[in-house]
Amino acid sequence: MAENFDVVVIGAGPAGYVAAIRASQLKQKVAIVDRQWMGGVCLNVGCIPSKSLLKNAEVAHTLRERGKDFGFSFENLKLDYGVAVKRSRQNSDRLTKGVGFLMKKNNIAVFMGEAKLKAKDTLSVTDKDGKVTELKAKNIIVATGASAMVPPAWKVDGEKVVTYLEAILQEKLPKSVIVIGSGAIGVEFSTIWSAYGVDVTIVEMLPRMVPLEDEEVSKELEKEFKKRKINVLTGHKVESVEATKTGVQVKVSADGKETVLEAEQALVAIGFRPNSKGLGLEEVGVKISERGFIEVNEKMQTNVPGIWAIGDVTGKLMLAHVGSAMGIVCAENIAGAETVTLDYEMMPRATYSYPQVASFGLTEAQAKERGYDVKIGRFPFQPNGKALGLGDYMGFVKIVMDAKYGEILGAHMIGPEVTELLPELTLARMMELTPHEIARNVHAHPTLSEAIMEAAHGASGTPIHI
Repeated sequence: MAENFDVVVIGAGPAGYVAAIRASQLKQKVAIVDRQWMGGVCLNVGCIPSKSLLKNAEVAHTLRERGKDFGFSFENLKLDYGVAVKRSRQNSDRLTKGVGFLMKKNNIAVFMGEAKLKAKDTLSVTDKDGKVTELKAKNIIVATGASAMVPPAWKVDGEKVVTYLEAILQEKLPKSVIVIGSGAIGVEFSTIWSAYGVDVTIVEMLPRMVPLEDEEVSKELEKEFKKRKINVLTGHKVESVEATKTGVQVKVSADGKETVLEAEQALVAIGFRPNSKGLGLEEVGVKISERGFIEVNEKMQTNVPGIWAIGDVTGKLMLAHVGSAMGIVCAENIAGAETVTLDYEMMPRATYSYPQVASFGLTEAQAKERGYDVKIGRFPFQPNGKALGLGDYMGFVKIVMDAKYGEILGAHMIGPEVTELLPELTLARMMELTPHEIARNVHAHPTLSEAIMEAAHGASGTPIHI
């Protein structure tokens, strides 16, 4: 006999488990299903362990390359990358256990196994032993995420050709790596590996690194990567990826010329595809795009009443925090509670390379294309006292403003801990503040946040320290 719920969530990543918690808070009887792990990719093999590795990489880079700057030296420095990976797994395990605790705390039933829709209000869950449990629900939320996109001709073997999944778990560093793609995953792994002395080459098909960011940010990041002796090949298309006896050969082309690159390993980081197949969605009539994304409205509803979708599987903006926000809105709409409408264009975006990149909203070029009379406020970190004290002062804060009304259209930052500085700007945008209000808000000294204040002064036409 089927178990009955108000809400069943398929997928226990940052979108799914947050939706489950919010639904439970709103007095819904909730179950959550996942085929592999609590916390999804983000907590297990993505955002969380990668940040641990990036911290180790920061220390490694300081010890290897910047000892003289800080007045210390080593005669026999040894870096154990295996210990870094072990620490990343410990941090990941701690948080995933925390998610399990939250499920118990909120009285959410957990089912581990493969979910498949049998009807718009019914699904089966098959566990690892083949046992099948049937669940019935008034509302089903699909939060199954996405997987690494790899062209069929590129054979991922987990050793010579890898995706983020194998890369984040491997305890032995390759001597050389070709990173295909310069999005967040590509530049973050490049940062980690280069800090440990790995020979890194980045291949990007588009004309610039982190191509979705502001052009000035792309230029600054490429300049800093080259200082770290990372080879950057923009405007290069990958024609083939082949494993050899000793590593990999990657054939690339640019301006009609082909070049063969060789390394011990290749990381494929060109994007993600939605996990929408095999769930029975088509059979119950859920509309899916040509690229496999589940189509939803602003309430997270699909075209089938009672079936909802959130997170990466919708393709709205493939970021963990966006999935969580979608999950909260979805649960509130199901319960008929007060909620908001999400503006995906204004969502914060964070890349934890060195230097860090953080942004939201329109780039300068996009704002001009849309016909805005654009005014820019920009301030470099080089004159910032806190940045100088940290020994980390490359980059800048850039605010894009509509000159007519003073509206903040976007912000683009590259430099020390800019991912931590972003919320002040996104909150200002949400509350309809202008750069004038940000500039008038007294910022503690010395802090990195003063760079935001100074950029705001610049956008307001009253620059102080530049």
